[in-house]
Amino acid sequence: MVTGLLAERGGRQLDGAIATCGLMGGGIDLHNYQLDGSHALAQLLLAGEQVKLVRFTDTAEAFATAGRMVAALDQAQASPQGRARTALITALYQEPAWVPGQLKPAPADIEAQAAGQYQNLRAILPFIVAGRADMERSAGGNPTWNKGVDDYGQQLAESGRFADVAQMYRRAGIDLRADLKLLTRTATVTADPAAYRWMRNSTLTGRLAMPVLTLHTTDDGLVPVQHVEEYADDVHDSRSAALLRQAYADHAGHCAFTTAELVAAVLTMDKRIHTGRWDGLAEPHRMQALADTLGLDSAAFTRFRVPEFLGDRPTPPRFS
Repeated sequence: MVTGLLAERGGRQLDGAIATCGLMGGGIDLHNYQLDGSHALAQLLLAGEQVKLVRFTDTAEAFATAGRMVAALDQAQASPQGRARTALITALYQEPAWVPGQLKPAPADIEAQAAGQYQNLRAILPFIVAGRADMERSAGGNPTWNKGVDDYGQQLAESGRFADVAQMYRRAGIDLRADLKLLTRTATVTADPAAYRWMRNSTLTGRLAMPVLTLHTTDDGLVPVQHVEEYADDVHDSRSAALLRQAYADHAGHCAFTTAELVAAVLTMDKRIHTGRWDGLAEPHRMQALADTLGLDSAAFTRFRVPEFLGDRPTPPRFS
């Protein structure tokens, strides 16, 4: 994310930028989709309990919330109903199915996909909830909101997982649309104006002052690859698309790049700077061929279609 900001502001000092595994959706959008996931977890797996999701007084309070969430997720895995609701929750968190150190699950194996998404979410929940507390302390409040999210069904549809989640709900004998309506009806969190304004400093405009290459793993549980989809949209809207290229490595994990992949990215940007043209330099077969000549470790550049990012939303209702 910092690299993205430098690519917009550092044109006189820098010639090009490579953003690796970055939060290119910006800080507000990051915490908005994480709030959606936390809201779903609290409503569906901790129903009837008071669960604090925002405005933490300290990190210890955030870790207490995270502990309750992890315990609820673990308990939910014991029943088809719990696993179905977990699949909805992980879709809103945008969690991938491939877990580091495990085999990549087959796309058609819905249960294996859901199990991987659960494991990835379980691993990161304490980090991201505590991270929210730290962010709120810096911002002076909560800069995010879910009040005004008109339809969590639309959120699920945009995630690309509606069919899989619906199938798990049918198998479990529970009503998906009822749960989605519950989430929409109970979304009442509002943003604090001063914290929102402070956090806007982390929002990327997409107005590039130099060529930019983003590099992301296909299955990043901490910073979902969907962030670069939002970034590409912003760059396109700012009419800077000719300066941007995006590359993907077929790995599970956050920043799980090989040395060959990182060096190939640097050499690719170096050539772009010196020639002034992309000319297909960032195509996966070109970057893979370059990495293979380096005599380092392996590389796994791939062509990849990025799912829709779920964190972008209009200005908070109270600011309209």
